[in-house]
Amino acid sequence: MNQRPHRPRRCPPLSDLLSRLGRIPLSWITDSRCPLCRGALPPERSPRTACPDCRTRLPLPAGALQGNEPLLWWAAGTYDGELRRLLLNLRRRPQETGVGALVGVLAEALPPWRRRPLLVPVPSWKRHGNPLPGLICRQLGCQLGYRSAELLERSRPVLGQHHLNRAMRLANQEGAFRCRRGPRPGEALGRPILIVDDILTSGATGRNAALAMEPLGWQVVGLLCLARTPLARSLPGRSRSMR
Repeated sequence: MNQRPHRPRRCPPLSDLLSRLGRIPLSWITDSRCPLCRGALPPERSPRTACPDCRTRLPLPAGALQGNEPLLWWAAGTYDGELRRLLLNLRRRPQETGVGALVGVLAEALPPWRRRPLLVPVPSWKRHGNPLPGLICRQLGCQLGYRSAELLERSRPVLGQHHLNRAMRLANQEGAFRCRRGPRPGEALGRPILIVDDILTSGATGRNAALAMEPLGWQVVGLLCLARTPLARSLPGRSRSMR
């Protein structure tokens, strides 16, 4: 019985392997332009980060932003001006590289955790909801190796918060989340849990998400977002903030 000669399998190119993984955009390997403005990056800059001009224009401060009210939070920049327009556009037309550039700035503020955090994106109650929390988690997974889990679900619909003041936001989000499960053995031990959303305003969303998880044994540390709404922003008699 004749046997066919053994032919060694050819390995696909490295760029093809990485693109098949679906985790790392191929443009991060082959492109040396800013993912936000498409301008040339300085040689020392990573292709996944914003160029110096974009960091000044948006603005995206070195070391990002952080605070502790009403819970610990970290943000890439302030939800105003050019950054506000960019985020509204990314919400309508999600772009992996654009979100990745902002996540790269956000990552500058994060501490060196003893155990890598578990990311929990804020879910939407609409069928076609906000895509940014999931994209942020995905990019943090690519850049920092963080894991994510969709542990939260909406227990009821909520009102859009664009024109609600602080008290109305707190009431609107109260009891709006349900945690799908508690931690498996060893899953939560020493592991910080970070709620992930696109914009932080009053903190009502993040706080109520944490309240839904903590009774089941999850240790919620804080909130990650792309932008923090300016505290002084307001319209006559009402807030213009988003979360």
